[in-house]
This record gives sequence, C-alpha cells and structure tokens, in this order.
Amino acid sequence: MTLGSRIAWDDTVLPFQLDRSDIRGRITRLDSVLDNVLSQHNYPPAIEALVAEMALLTALVGQTIKLRWKLSLQVRGDGPARLIATDYYGPTEAGAPAQLRAYASYDAERSLDGKPFDLIGKGYFAILIDQGKGMTPYQGITPIAGGSLAHCAETYFAQSEQLPTRFALGFGKSNHPGHGGWRGGGVMLQSMPKASPFVAPENNETEQRLMTAHDILSGEEEEHWERANVLLDTVEDMELVGPRVQPTELLVRLFHEEGPRVFDAQPVEFGCTCSPDKVRQSMSIYSARDIAHMTTPEGIVTADCQFCGAHYEFDPKTLGFEAEEAPGDDA
Repeated sequence: MTLGSRIAWDDTVLPFQLDRSDIRGRITRLDSVLDNVLSQHNYPPAIEALVAEMALLTALVGQTIKLRWKLSLQVRGDGPARLIATDYYGPTEAGAPAQLRAYASYDAERSLDGKPFDLIGKGYFAILIDQGKGMTPYQGITPIAGGSLAHCAETYFAQSEQLPTRFALGFGKSNHPGHGGWRGGGVMLQSMPKASPFVAPENNETEQRLMTAHDILSGEEEEHWERANVLLDTVEDMELVGPRVQPTELLVRLFHEEGPRVFDAQPVEFGCTCSPDKVRQSMSIYSARDIAHMTTPEGIVTADCQFCGAHYEFDPKTLGFEAEEAPGDDA
C-alpha cells in the first residue's frame, strides 16, 4: 500500500455492523476537513484539541442520523472555553459529500493551561437536529461531565436515547513530508438492544447519577457490549489517525471474530452555508438605530463568519427591519 492510496478513505465515514454482537459502528478519518476547520482560526493548542475532538464526534454522530438538513453539536461552559459549536449538513443526494464546519469561542484573558476539557468548566453538551422547513427541531442536553467531550456524547446517548455508545478518538498534526497539517480519526460503537423498552428507576434516580450501559443492557446483550469494548480498548492512536492503516484493516484487526460487515462510505468535506443574504436576514432583527451603532466611520457595516472566516461588507441602508425608513429616521 502506498501513501497516495490513502485518499480513498480520508475525509470519509465508514458504517459497519458487528453481526455476532448486533452492534453498529462508524469509523471516520478526517484529513483536509479537520485541517480546514482549524486553519480558519489561530486557536491556542488546548482550544484546537477541543475543536478537533468535537469535529470527529460530529462526523460520527451525523452519519448515524438520516438527515434532511443539519445536525449541530454544542458545548457551552463557564470556563475559558465558552463555546464549541459544530454543524454537519447531510448529503443533498446519493453519493454527494456531507459538509462539516466548526468553531470555538474562548476567553483569551483567562489561563488556558491544563487539560483541554477542564477549560470548559460547568455547562452542558447539546445535540440539535434540524430537518428543515416544516419540521420541528429536536434538542437534547446533558451536563458536562466525565473528563472528555467523547464521554459527554456517550452520556447523552445513554440518558436521552437509551443507547449504549462508545467513542475512541485520536487527532494531531501530521509530520509526514508533503502531508503536514491536522489529521484525525475515530471509532463509534452503538448497541442496538432487543430487550423491552427501558424503564426509568423510581425516585428520579436517573437525575441523581449518570446512566451507563449496565442500566440498559443485560444478559447476552451486555456480554456482547463488554466484549466489543474490550476489543476497542486495544486500539492505538496511530491506528485511528492513519494514514497507513485503512479503516477496513483496522476493523478486521479489532473485530475479526465479531463478523464485521461494512457499508458504503460517506464522503465528508469542509463546508459553510454563510452568504450575504443570510447575513442580511440575521440582521433583520435590528432597528435603524442599532444598525447605526454597528456602522464604521467609513460608512459600512461589516460581518465575519465565525466558521469559515468570510468577510462581508454592507451598506447600512440595506440592513435592519427599519431599513426602508432609515434615510429619514431622525431617531
């Protein structure tokens, strides 16, 4: 295998199933996507790590959902890392790539030393699904806990969906000649229990502690789940990140006794949906007076997309819900 052949599986999400265990999963490799996401901003290393982890989670979770439009993951906290936000746009047609974007907001005046996850502080992890016009958006929230964003996502699926879920993620900057930049990879496992619907414990026990797979699975299903997790524990960071280990090779190495079966890979690309029209729409909530405060001495209103860095400039007379009255507004 040559390094050049890696393009066949980078920036993809590969669905698979373990037939022996009735467990489904995903393997993702993000190469140029992750590099494009992080190159939009000059983040400190700790913030880069949080954004990279969140982007990998978004690619894995997004591919499990039959999206008509958008999946968003958000983390908000009271620490220096105030917000990490990602969007995954489902493919518009068969064979088309999904699109992913991400950004973070942080307080540069506060210390960014220590473990990246600790910079979030207290807050929440949220998954939002928007299926487009005419559909009611869905939102699920779980507290920040567990030591990693991956653990937050695992807790969300256990609490909100009663689906035991496990993530193994790896990311970093490649030092390979001619192929520098960020690379990342990950594996997602999810048990599909056949047991009767989960019944919450009495006395609001689910509100007092975080649920685990042991609360949801039992008997043979729990044995299958524990065995798959033990096998996943043997994965190494370089196997996750690549580029020399193909996802199918990793799948066979980890789960060859579980009867792995793969499906068509989903390509992913960096993409942003910002546009002048959408910026104008977002500013339609402001009055002429508000727009006047936003206007620069040069007589323009500027806006920058947090996701892709696109810069927009507008005539203030075209913005705001009082735009048509602005020229004659003496307020």
